[in-house]
Amino acid sequence: MYILEEQKIITEIQARKARRILIQLPEGLKKEANRITKYIEEKTSAETFISGESCWGGCDLPLEEAKRIKADLIVHFGHAPFFKPDFPIVYIESRYDTEIKPIIGSNLEKLEIYKNIGLVSSVQHIHQLEIVKDILEKNNKKVVIPGNKGRAFYKGHILGCEYSGSKLIQNEVDCFLVLGNKFHSLGLALSVDKKVFLLDPINKEFHDLDFEKKKIILRRMNLIEKARNSHKFGIIISMKSGQQNFSVAENIKKKLKKYDKEAFIVTMNNVTNEQLVNFYDIEVFVNTSCPRISVEDTDRFDKPVINYTELLIALDELKFDENKHNIIIAPYEVE
Repeated sequence: MYILEEQKIITEIQARKARRILIQLPEGLKKEANRITKYIEEKTSAETFISGESCWGGCDLPLEEAKRIKADLIVHFGHAPFFKPDFPIVYIESRYDTEIKPIIGSNLEKLEIYKNIGLVSSVQHIHQLEIVKDILEKNNKKVVIPGNKGRAFYKGHILGCEYSGSKLIQNEVDCFLVLGNKFHSLGLALSVDKKVFLLDPINKEFHDLDFEKKKIILRRMNLIEKARNSHKFGIIISMKSGQQNFSVAENIKKKLKKYDKEAFIVTMNNVTNEQLVNFYDIEVFVNTSCPRISVEDTDRFDKPVINYTELLIALDELKFDENKHNIIIAPYEVE
């Protein structure tokens, strides 16, 4: 059901005269690895390699891996461009092809009380925004699609860490409708002070995100209180190509020292509990890599892992009531 644009890949390889290619697939598309490899090698003279490492987004490119195998091109599936790497790359955004009209039509009554709707999508369904917009407008709704702010590549595009455009329009709408999955819609729910609904074209489901949102906020409040009463902090810097935030980490260290807290910076590629527990004397970790790690992986960590905004709340520089809808905040937004 995913459109993998095989002909575009061949055209790009031939135009760039690439000879050695590293293919990167997110977890859900790795099953296509053998077929894609065979297709490329049949159609071109290029040699192909498949990255077996995890891939969590457009911020997670295998740049060092590509350099080590002496590749001259990366073909990255599943995400839109997130930043400009110093390496040749082709993005295959992998649209999901499904008939969306019956899905939105059967759920219109759940939006009945909402007049103004903010409409956004993950990149897999961005091509269906206008279809859904047209259906909503024919049912007397005013639809607002935010601009492509921050790291969003398209109008109406949201990422797991990027909701800037939605925040700018939230006072114009009564609720948000997300075309995508629970991951993207939950991030939006935690970033805006409006009702958020998910229309999942893949599973053909419709969800209200209120329950999940409240559950996560309660968890984060508990971790913030633990951080408030802690003295020793570890500050995490990711080595992933699009998640490195050295200046943010250094500023956090200075801030903690100002409050007479002990702090050091630790670098790592994948943030796992197995790595963190080795720092047995650290009470709390402050994450400057992907902000969703702190939220989605809460139950996997033995020690609190919080984001920058949550640290500011723990230090009483921000009030929780004023910032509870900004728990998910991309580190690059921090000054």
